[in-house]
Amino acid sequence: MVNPRSVGASRLGALARPGATRTPTHTSRESSLTLERGLAVLQAVADSESEAPTISDLATAIGASRAAVYRLLVPLQERGLVRREGSRVRLGLGMLRLAARVVPQLRMVAAPMLHTLAEEVGATAHLTVAEGDQAQAIAVVEPSWTTYHVAYRVGSRHPLERGAAGRAILLPANGAPWVVSSGELQAGAFGIAAPVRGVPELRASIGVVALQKLVDGEIGPRVVRAAADLTEALR
Repeated sequence: MVNPRSVGASRLGALARPGATRTPTHTSRESSLTLERGLAVLQAVADSESEAPTISDLATAIGASRAAVYRLLVPLQERGLVRREGSRVRLGLGMLRLAARVVPQLRMVAAPMLHTLAEEVGATAHLTVAEGDQAQAIAVVEPSWTTYHVAYRVGSRHPLERGAAGRAILLPANGAPWVVSSGELQAGAFGIAAPVRGVPELRASIGVVALQKLVDGEIGPRVVRAAADLTEALR
């Protein structure tokens, strides 16, 4: 005859033994490791500068087996982030959909900094990013209380070497905190811009443009602060 107490004790003992069950912490750690390795695969595919990497190349790059790479590629393929061409792997069109959402979200994050800057300085504030050798304004905020100010269109482009916004993007990491321009893009227009530093892969600047000369010793630190605030918000 089976003793119910013995059965209960036996079950409790099995549950108490190491490895008998997976704790939430253990499962979370495994999920985190899988995500990290999946992202490592995606990064390795993106970093390939010549021919698309093979499964073996990716296994070497992330320090995993070919079988593990095959498993990691499945959810990436399902979401269109990568595509297989035989044994080679390329980025998929799903990456374009993700990339298309970067600018709107960057614009949304930068809006409070640009609004504060425009209101404090009384000049048109803008966020500019580098696209190749061009600088493009992706967000613009005009001050609400000035009699007149510069109308600066979102999407405006100019060479990086011209204008405060572009030249600020080109500043080295240990370079000047801000850049001043006068009439480089538009006669009679003055600009001050500071680079957005500390955000990997982002080449950008925040600046102001006005129709009157700006006191850079006063305005420059405010522009630098806005750029620093954006860096902090993006971390």
